[in-house]
Amino acid sequence: MKKVILILSVLIFLSLGAYQIVTKVNLNPHFQVGEEIDSLNGIVVYYNGGVNHVSERNLSADGYNIGLKYQCVEFIKRYYFEYLNHRMPDTYGHAKDFFDKKLQSGALNTQRDLIQFTNGAGQLPKVSDIVVYDASLLNPYGHVAIVSQVNPISKMVEIIQQNPGPFQGSRETYTMEESHDGWTIQNSKILGWLSQNSPSIKL
Repeated sequence: MKKVILILSVLIFLSLGAYQIVTKVNLNPHFQVGEEIDSLNGIVVYYNGGVNHVSERNLSADGYNIGLKYQCVEFIKRYYFEYLNHRMPDTYGHAKDFFDKKLQSGALNTQRDLIQFTNGAGQLPKVSDIVVYDASLLNPYGHVAIVSQVNPISKMVEIIQQNPGPFQGSRETYTMEESHDGWTIQNSKILGWLSQNSPSIKL
């Protein structure tokens, strides 16, 4: 039994190691890392290849940390900095760290200086909100994207993202549901969204 456990442990370790290596290279011959593939309000989405590929850190002229090229966080922070003129008090953290699970929906997330809404208990998402996805087994860092379109009549929301993987598109569409608690984006990985709206709950 111990031998079987040891063999399984080695196989898992090797598989995870192989996954880390594969996800750092570009497997899609149709795009080059750093290529412009999409944009929202003039802010470009760049192709990154493997999800774990990292280039240099992107800093503003005055040293504000925008993020690692061309990870998902770099796009949303660049969008907020360049299009919305918004500087986050905490300029570091993985994608999942943008959502504070201890906060009540509608409260101010002081690390990002944005109002945080929990999926299932939030106001209707709006264009430019940041959607935050939880970590998973193969993605311990989580993911972030920007709301690019909202249609409350058809109950659809579209997001734009950077670094979803070499073969996944920069846009995805989800259905939404409304209840007495608020709006739910129909994706179990979505923790909630961050908005520049005024807080509905005083801290």
